[in-house]
Formats: sequence, structure tokens, C-alpha cells
Amino acid sequence: MATKMHTSRAALNRLLDATDTSLTLTTLASAAAALGKRVRVELAA
Repeated sequence: MATKMHTSRAALNRLLDATDTSLTLTTLASAAAALGKRVRVELAA
């Protein structure tokens, strides 16, 4: 999966670590794309 995301294994480990709060939307979108998915963010009132 790290290869599909064009990132390191360390970055993938951070993504999969539930206690790591440094996840960015870019990383999340890259992971979603590697899985054939997309991310949608919506702000609601």
C-alpha cells in the first residue's frame, strides 16, 4: 500500500496508528486513492 501511495512504510504506519493525531487530509486522500476510494469532507451547520 505504501508503494501505491508513493510514500514510505513509516508514513503508512502513522496512518494506521489510531493514537497518532498527525494525520493530514492529503495523506488520507492518498490512502483512499490507493484503495480505489475518495474522501469527501463536508461542513454542516
